[in-house]
Amino acid sequence: MDNINAEIFTLTYGSMVRQLLTDLEDVTEVNKQLDKMGYNIGIRLIDEFLAKSKTGKCIDFRDTADKIAKVGFKMFLNTTAAVTNWSADGTECSLILEDNPLTDFVELPDAYNGLIYCNVLCGIIRGALEMVNINASCNFVKDVLRGDDVSEMRLKLLSQKSEVYPYTEDD
Repeated sequence: MDNINAEIFTLTYGSMVRQLLTDLEDVTEVNKQLDKMGYNIGIRLIDEFLAKSKTGKCIDFRDTADKIAKVGFKMFLNTTAAVTNWSADGTECSLILEDNPLTDFVELPDAYNGLIYCNVLCGIIRGALEMVNINASCNFVKDVLRGDDVSEMRLKLLSQKSEVYPYTEDD
């Protein structure tokens, strides 16, 4: 049943991207719209992730990236990602998807070479992280639909706010 649901989602996503291409007629605008849609999904999806994953609070950005790659991708896409290519300061890494279910059944025509087909994933990650007080950027640097061997997203920590509770026990 899960495999059928994944295929239905993949096909539905493909038809949505196709409709965006028809409506907007500009690949750059479609990329922006996919990111925006993903962001809106991410700010809602984080609640389900926190409720169902039973993971504890993340220790640092490395732990956050690992939970996205191993738990988040598994929960919502039934795949995992490898976390690699860390920057020296530990604020930037790559999430590598060897198996991206969103790209099943997809071939991009040359006319849509600039399309970042799975840009919704970057938006989802940004939106979810923002809801837990982490400001990050996320973008694709490799894509199997463009002939690369894997799909690679670059995730960068921009800022992180600590949780501050506005009330004390005396209030």
